[in-house]
Amino acid sequence: MRILERSLAAAMCLCLCASTLPETALAAEPSFDRSTPRPAALTSDERFLHALNRFSFGPRPGDVEAVKALGLDNWFAQQLHPQAIDQSILQKRLAEFPAMQLSDQDLLLRLPSNAIIRQVVDGKAKMPKQGLIGSIYADSVDRLKARREDDKRKQLAAAPAMTGDAPAMAGSRMQGAVQNSAQSSEMMGGAASQIQMTAPAPEQPAIDQSQTASVLALTPVERVQTLAAMSQPRLDAFLKTLKPPQRTALLDRMTPGMTEIVGALENPERVVTNELLSARLTRDIYSQAQLQEVMTDFWLNHFNVYLRKDETMPYYLVGYERDTIRPNSLGKFEDLLEAVAHSSAMMLYLDNSSSTGPDSPSAVKAEQAAIRSNKPKAKPQGINENYARELMELHTLGVNGGYNQADVIQAARILTGWTVEQPLRGGGFKFDENRHEPGKNKVMGKKFKDGGEKEGRDLLHFLATRPATAKFLSRKLAIRFVSDDPPQPLIDRMAKSYLKSGGDIATVMETMYRSPEFWSQDAYRAKVKTPLEYVVSAARASDANITNMQPLLTALRDMGMPLYGCIPPTGYKWEAADWVSTGALVSRMNFALSLASNRLNGITTKWTSQDDSAATPTTAPAPESEESRLESELVAGGVSDTTREAVLKQFAAQSVAAQARPEREQNRMNDKMRSSGKSVVAVPTVFRPQPNRLPAPPPAEKQDQLLAGLLLGSPEFQRR
Repeated sequence: MRILERSLAAAMCLCLCASTLPETALAAEPSFDRSTPRPAALTSDERFLHALNRFSFGPRPGDVEAVKALGLDNWFAQQLHPQAIDQSILQKRLAEFPAMQLSDQDLLLRLPSNAIIRQVVDGKAKMPKQGLIGSIYADSVDRLKARREDDKRKQLAAAPAMTGDAPAMAGSRMQGAVQNSAQSSEMMGGAASQIQMTAPAPEQPAIDQSQTASVLALTPVERVQTLAAMSQPRLDAFLKTLKPPQRTALLDRMTPGMTEIVGALENPERVVTNELLSARLTRDIYSQAQLQEVMTDFWLNHFNVYLRKDETMPYYLVGYERDTIRPNSLGKFEDLLEAVAHSSAMMLYLDNSSSTGPDSPSAVKAEQAAIRSNKPKAKPQGINENYARELMELHTLGVNGGYNQADVIQAARILTGWTVEQPLRGGGFKFDENRHEPGKNKVMGKKFKDGGEKEGRDLLHFLATRPATAKFLSRKLAIRFVSDDPPQPLIDRMAKSYLKSGGDIATVMETMYRSPEFWSQDAYRAKVKTPLEYVVSAARASDANITNMQPLLTALRDMGMPLYGCIPPTGYKWEAADWVSTGALVSRMNFALSLASNRLNGITTKWTSQDDSAATPTTAPAPESEESRLESELVAGGVSDTTREAVLKQFAAQSVAAQARPEREQNRMNDKMRSSGKSVVAVPTVFRPQPNRLPAPPPAEKQDQLLAGLLLGSPEFQRR
């Protein structure tokens, strides 16, 4: 049996193939809350697919059978407690990203941000002088100096042309005034002589192929040492001359740490960003604790932080995801809320790190210093309301949560002094008593005594335990996991569980799992996948072996959902209206065809086994029988009539295009040769389609790739 057929039947599922599972006893059905009316429920087969499509990023080959053998209740209980799940396969893949194990401080030290390099160049910070880290700093410093010199040359080139009697230039600063054009013309006897004031750009060192070959012939350790010893201009010139196969050869047999050093010598900040994004997708695709990854994605979006807020944000997002969000994704919401409030990423993103009380010791001291110096008082930074507002509107209570602007101001006063120590160096959270606004505050009728950091923690506890928070979070979870317009009784039961359990996220999820609304026919395949859900589910369904995540990251960007790419704090939307459009569907289809046909660099899918290839007849079957074979596979997979007709039509068109390509190439060459005056050599046409007949099909593997791509791009696979 071909791999493609097995994938369609069980592994890929494609949200189409529920018929592959035999009917099972109702023992596999989750136990429901019998106190509520039950809507039309899913069949036994549909429940397995529904659970995998909602509580994971989609099934991989063998997942359906594994869940069936374990039982839905047991599988879901296992997912709620991810600590006990074997993650050895995932850990091997994550070992490719060693920087993702570092603390914020070590990450910024070893792979310096552009902001740190500017400090070094400006004499405000020291840099390591020895070893590979010293080489990383030295190359980055030299690049920055070169860019600044280049900027000076461009500014000089763009400046008004100067006459011969104009004063000389010293650096980028003029030492005198330029004479007006009339005076210059008179003094020069009417001559309009002009002087070019720009210095020539430094020449780049030439790299020949023999030098490149000698470097590539070295051992991995010697290659790293050689690159580290090169001057920055020579290193950049060397890397620029490498062709893709040579770049692969350069990194051949290097450990992940060595590969990281090579990338850091070129651009340390890019290394951090690439590893951050690649590790995130690696977890989504290969983790066995799928519910934890889905919940991590949910909370990262709920507590959104934008990657490009500043140059240090990629560094802080490493610990934000790893230490703040993921460990708390299925725990107590209050613990998660407090961890986010103490994270450098959130404090910097929503500017609370700069919030200073106008009557704080720091502000009073600054005012007294201004009076003593007889200088006008500097404008104080003051209270920043950004975090306090989003804390109430987006993180806890919701827009209609019962607060007003006065409550936002009072909450912002309470949170003054919550800042980041040495933000450019990864110093972490700090409560600065000198910047905290003294005095009592009242939020939504609740009085808060002046208590420093504890006052802020009391505020977080108050917000986390509000009924409005329970309803707001329950509705967002129901939208993500059930439907775009979830039933209110379900939301009410989830909110009740939240309050009764003290905000335990796992308990709320279990309430949803036990609810008949979740397992209703109305909820089945009612959710349209976001671009992230679509890309990850396609990679999982195709059982792709991925050594390079960049094509997937590019696809997410093209589909409008780059990781950590949402600028406003609202995060991305989960509803279908935000993701369904003609352009979006075309992008998804193009991605699906590229993925299935192995046209994405570093990503391999396999649809035909070697045994199947050996058994494939050398003579292609008749077109009619091939069309029948494809139609039979689609019918067996449960594909709708509309989609089946579209797939067959597209397959026929692709086959015609593939077979007609030699004829088009010959015509193109003939036209080119005629235009150059050369004679045309007649070449027999390889294929000419006959009326009312499909062309001979491409090889079996190509057929399977095309069929898989069309199914991955089908409307059914867009839903979960």
